[in-house]
Amino acid sequence: MERKYVSDMTKGNTASLLLRFAFPMLVGNIFQQFYNMADSAIVGKFVGSHALGAVGSVGSLNFLFFSLCMGLGAGLGILISQYFGAGQEDYVKKIIANAAYITFAAGILMSFCGVLLAEPILRVMHTPQENFADALVYMRIVCGATVVVAGYNMISAILRALGDSKTPLVFLAAASVINIVLDLLFVLVFQTGVAGAAWATVISQVTAMIGSVWFGIRKNPYLQLQRRHFQFDKAILKKSLRLGLPIAAQNALIAFSCVSLQSVVNRYGAVVMAAYTATSRVEQLVQQPFNSLGMAVSTFAGQNAGAGRYDRVTAGCKVSIGIVVAFSFVMVSVMFLFGDGIVRLFVNEPEVVAIGAKGLQITSLMYIGLGLIYVMRGMLNGVGDAAFAMINGVTEVIGRVGFAWAMMMFPAVGIWGVWYTNGLTWALTGAANVIRVLQGKWKTKAVVETIHAKSSCKTA
Repeated sequence: MERKYVSDMTKGNTASLLLRFAFPMLVGNIFQQFYNMADSAIVGKFVGSHALGAVGSVGSLNFLFFSLCMGLGAGLGILISQYFGAGQEDYVKKIIANAAYITFAAGILMSFCGVLLAEPILRVMHTPQENFADALVYMRIVCGATVVVAGYNMISAILRALGDSKTPLVFLAAASVINIVLDLLFVLVFQTGVAGAAWATVISQVTAMIGSVWFGIRKNPYLQLQRRHFQFDKAILKKSLRLGLPIAAQNALIAFSCVSLQSVVNRYGAVVMAAYTATSRVEQLVQQPFNSLGMAVSTFAGQNAGAGRYDRVTAGCKVSIGIVVAFSFVMVSVMFLFGDGIVRLFVNEPEVVAIGAKGLQITSLMYIGLGLIYVMRGMLNGVGDAAFAMINGVTEVIGRVGFAWAMMMFPAVGIWGVWYTNGLTWALTGAANVIRVLQGKWKTKAVVETIHAKSSCKTA
């Protein structure tokens, strides 16, 4: 079987494998964040700060509706990486075929729910009246296309689990360019406001999904399936749900905590909403090295757990922690030196810029905790420690909800409590992840623990 578009991570230099695998994902994630930032910058600059606040206020809601699909995709990706590491090639194909049923069922369900529940949820969140109409339009369009996000997320998870982080990059980069061009066309030329920005995002996501599926089927041997692979398998469904639902619940809880914090932000009015949206977009970009490294660790841990190589899982985790610490120190300096200029890329109003710049300085001090979350979570998810995913999500809820409302009780903290809440939540959740890894229970969580003997055909 041709291996050009797959990568066996159960042998070779740990640091080299992780960095080579993470780099294409980092580039792809940065492209994705740039087109998210393009939405915000174009809307903020050419429609206004109220429209920017509206777009930002539904970001955590979009993530909430995407969370089920993302969790199931992650669960199936874990299955694929572990069985790939164990050398079970035909079973990997069967998982991939069954993934199509699971993905689109979940995507259609969440698309329907997103459109139906948009208005009541925005009202519960105390969305200001001046932001409400734009927020409702944006949310209905983007959440209505959740099935597209589910499809792209699934094909990307499959390719990454097989060790191919480059193919999703190519199509995501193309989609990013399309998104920015359409943003400018819809918002500046056709003057469609936030609706145009939403449609630009959806069209670009469709492009990325179709391109990745088409190329994967043509080039990746594991996606060249036969009819027998498409037989529905209840065992695969059960395994994917056992791994994926806790991750989906984790994502939903994290999204819920972000929604709760956004409701606090909304109480401070449109200026703080705009500043928080700008800093959120910047931090989404800062998180991408952590996110890419976490996904690399997840695939690395999954393949090596499937092969019974727990020593390599530990080594990969240690290398990743070193990278996190180094990058975090660099970004603290960047935020303190250039925070004003960075926020000014999104908005022109001096008051919004000043608030956003200080917010970035506050949260940058906790970037190490944020990086630890991504790396430790990636490792634990990769080895199949599904139970902790729920604990992780609960910790973020406790942090964001608890810290947010506690900060509101101290008038001296004021609006800055919003940014302190995020930073303290990262520190709390990062510590919880470190404790879980040190306990060592993850070494008993692999799905394929009983079939290592079958993988003897793999070279050491």
